[in-house]
Amino acid sequence: MREKKKILKNRQDAAEKLLEVIPKDKFKNQNWKLVAVSRGGLELASYIKGKNDNSIEFLFSEPVMAPNNDECEIARVSEGGVIVINESLVDAFEIQYDYIYGEAHRKHEEKILSYVYQYRKGRAFESVENEIVLLVDEGSESGFKFMTALKTILSQKPKAVYIAVAVIPSDVLELLDPFCDEIFFLHDIDDYVETSLYYEELEYVDEEKIEKLLGDKK
Repeated sequence: MREKKKILKNRQDAAEKLLEVIPKDKFKNQNWKLVAVSRGGLELASYIKGKNDNSIEFLFSEPVMAPNNDECEIARVSEGGVIVINESLVDAFEIQYDYIYGEAHRKHEEKILSYVYQYRKGRAFESVENEIVLLVDEGSESGFKFMTALKTILSQKPKAVYIAVAVIPSDVLELLDPFCDEIFFLHDIDDYVETSLYYEELEYVDEEKIEKLLGDKK
């Protein structure tokens, strides 16, 4: 469906509306684990958690961009070296897989490991085996972050994996749906542009705030 721009005030507004579609009793009583897939998703997750005892974690990932085009994401790598590749783009531009794996390794070593040491003091992402996980983000242009997170989380054999996202393209919603137990969302948009256009206010989440949000987690 076609949606107007600026349909949400901010992340707190998005969280309050998402809590109307997320089953509150199951969320609280089954102690779902909140896993953010972006900086903004981390702040959104903190609002969704509220005063509940659910734990919050940040699953770090980094994009692999096309050669000579730093605006075209062709793959993404997460903690543990999990990689998701856009096969159609790679084939269309005849990009070598050696390049992708080399860049993914570099991003993992230079970026992701630095995040792990900065924000978790070197602690690895905790296993979610037999846990119920709620992946969270404020929006999703391509679905890459969610797909990478899903591949990472599902490899750990959780009991269930859900997604909570405020705004999402209709085609990405269809793409992600088969890989998780349910997607809780507010708006699916056919002509999706970029996430910031659907919020009146979307402040950048800086390093200090990330440290505070992760420091406050239980």
